[in-house]
Amino acid sequence: MNTNLPPLSLSILGVEPLDEFIREIADFVHHMIVTRPVHPDAKVEVEAKLGILRDRTSGQRLMLPVLVETILIPNEVDVRFESNMSLNQHKHFNNMLNDLKLISSQPSHPTSPLEYTHVKVVDSFYSTEDREKVRVTREEKSNTVLEITRKIRLGDLNIYSPKRAADWRVSVSLEVPVSHPIGTPTHVRRKDRICYSHEEFNIDLTQVHSNNNATPNAQPEILHELEVEIARSGLLLSTAAKRGDPNVPEIDRNAFDELIRSFVNNARILVKNANDGWHT
Repeated sequence: MNTNLPPLSLSILGVEPLDEFIREIADFVHHMIVTRPVHPDAKVEVEAKLGILRDRTSGQRLMLPVLVETILIPNEVDVRFESNMSLNQHKHFNNMLNDLKLISSQPSHPTSPLEYTHVKVVDSFYSTEDREKVRVTREEKSNTVLEITRKIRLGDLNIYSPKRAADWRVSVSLEVPVSHPIGTPTHVRRKDRICYSHEEFNIDLTQVHSNNNATPNAQPEILHELEVEIARSGLLLSTAAKRGDPNVPEIDRNAFDELIRSFVNNARILVKNANDGWHT
């Protein structure tokens, strides 16, 4: 009796069924892009941020009767997303990503190497007459203005991960260039950011010191955050425009979904590697 497993087909049709989880995120991001308001020179930002989904009433982490990672229907579950992690968790990811950077530079590594930059910037936020918020970003050392933008949040998808120490959220936003606002900022955030770039993605590990000008004598709030972002807005928009178009080659028609697939995989890898005790 032969007990060795012979080569198996992917399915009775010889193809692998569509991953509904990744397709749902791709459909959401694509819908946000094609229905976005028109603003000249605006960049589309797609990011996945790690954090904890908390029940708004109890303040405890969300508990649902599911066994695996689940996308929540927007606005159907009363939760808030908390992206702040502990200093120990920050150090854990810093060490992990630094080790990966070293390993990825070896010729035998199966993927392209990670690149690394360390930046320190200061974000000053202003409220305009029409109650919009404008962010002025300066390089901390030279005080050079890097960008002045108004961020428009288009939509969020919350992902609950019951088997992991952290959940995550996919956000799609517009960043609209604007002129420098008049007046004084309402609050200031100093960001010490380590950016690991890999192919079409940036992984940002950031320590934030936040000061509210309404309470100038208060101690600054210190936050630690981790996110993965699609690096090139232009590529995102061009692939979204060709998605499903029968008049373009198949590789171009499927490029958007491939971009989102890799984006989701990167987010999942980070969530999987979160330590127990997100805030300890």
